[in-house]
Amino acid sequence: MPNLKIILKKSKIGRLEKQVATVEALGLKKIGQTVIKEDTPQIRGMINKIDFMLEVEEV
Repeated sequence: MPNLKIILKKSKIGRLEKQVATVEALGLKKIGQTVIKEDTPQIRGMINKIDFMLEVEEV
């Protein structure tokens, strides 16, 4: 399976609790932090919920 490079572009301050929890579940803590995750339906669903806060690339 291909991997996804996920970068947090916007702050989680002032966001809904569900959105903050999703960001943290992806392993992101700071703006500009990058994580590499496998491209699974679960990860894609999490990305879709907070896509306005993220930048995503296929690796």
